[in-house]
Amino acid sequence: MAYNPRMSIMPASQQQSRTRKKEEEAAYANMRLPDREIVGCINELGISFTIADLQKPNPIQVQMIFEWFGELLMNKTRQTVDPAMRAASEDICGDFGDALMPPDTRNLMGFFVSLRRLMLDCGVNDFNFMDLYKPTHDRLVKIFSYVINFVRFRESQTSVIDEHCNRAESTKSRIEQLYAENQNMEAQLDEMRANRRQMEVLVSEKTRRNEELKKRLLELRRTQEKVAARLEEAKTKKGELALELEEKTAAKLALKQESAKLRPYTLQSPSALQASLTELSNTLTHDKSHIDSLDRRARALQTSTDSFAVVCSDVASCIKLLEEIAVELAKEEEDNAKNAKQRDALTERGANVREVERTEALLQRQLAKWTERTATLRAQSQEKAQRAKEKMEELRAVHTKLSEERSEKGKDIERRRVRIEQIEKKMLDLKENIENEVHAAHDEYLKMESHIKLYITEMEQAT
Repeated sequence: MAYNPRMSIMPASQQQSRTRKKEEEAAYANMRLPDREIVGCINELGISFTIADLQKPNPIQVQMIFEWFGELLMNKTRQTVDPAMRAASEDICGDFGDALMPPDTRNLMGFFVSLRRLMLDCGVNDFNFMDLYKPTHDRLVKIFSYVINFVRFRESQTSVIDEHCNRAESTKSRIEQLYAENQNMEAQLDEMRANRRQMEVLVSEKTRRNEELKKRLLELRRTQEKVAARLEEAKTKKGELALELEEKTAAKLALKQESAKLRPYTLQSPSALQASLTELSNTLTHDKSHIDSLDRRARALQTSTDSFAVVCSDVASCIKLLEEIAVELAKEEEDNAKNAKQRDALTERGANVREVERTEALLQRQLAKWTERTATLRAQSQEKAQRAKEKMEELRAVHTKLSEERSEKGKDIERRRVRIEQIEKKMLDLKENIENEVHAAHDEYLKMESHIKLYITEMEQAT
């Protein structure tokens, strides 16, 4: 029978933490530098530092050394984080940002966040704010050892780092270039949309005008057909009347010749002559009236002819207008062709805009990452903002109390004003009632006076 050794009762997490701690201690034993070497490296950087300063560290001097490391490795100092921290304090506390968050404190907090990220990259996972505010010898030896080893490693990998930095710079410049192109494309797109709206308005106006001209052209064609029919009818009527006038003239001449032949015979008999004369006079009167009617009809035909000439000139102007409409239609077709070309260009620009939008989405994702990083700063600043909110709550309580007193006084004044208005209304009603009673009494007095006068007149008549 196999014998199983007794298992440990410690949790697995504690065992893992102990194992991790042992590994860190072993790594630290390899990474630890002697005090003299650390002091020599810091003095080589141009900072006056001694072994006594390392054994009894000064927070201000330690902060300066850390700030120099941040400027060397990340190009960040308390001055570089000042604009972002000032904007965050103004965003949270408003006008009380400098009073609630002094500039030195908030800049040190912002620099600590960047420095902690650097320490994580160097291998110091337990870096905290006490290492800046109250540093100790052991902690400084550990931190400086890791940072100096990281700097030495960085110097050995300068070519790789420069390559990545150049790549990052080129990517940044490309992003800025794409952003500028995006802005230009958006401006061009807005301009093209505005031109498209203008062209649509012009096209709709020209289409409406074209429809109106088509309707007017159809009406003019119908009017032209009617006028042409009336002109043909008038011409035929004129020809008939001219033929009739010629026939009447020929009949008149024949009658004159016959009357000239019969004149000698009529002299022989006066009564017959008188009858013939009467008949001839009647015929002449009838012919004159007929000739007058023919003259009137001729004048009417002349008037119709003149009106037909005017109508012909109108028809010619309509034909000219039709030619102008044809020219306008040709121009409109050219405009439509231009619009089609611009529409194709707009679709091509739309594809470019979509590509720019994809690039913008990539940039938005990068911006979201930076936003997540700034969220940690906001969480830390919310604690200080809470104090400001408490003070604001106190001020709001005082303000609400004063506003309540003011509202009560306003209500009292409003009640008094309402009472005064009611009293004034009652006074006006009483005045109206008194005036009505005076008028009624005056009317009663006039009625009584009239009755008395009537009674007196009746008495006088009775006596």
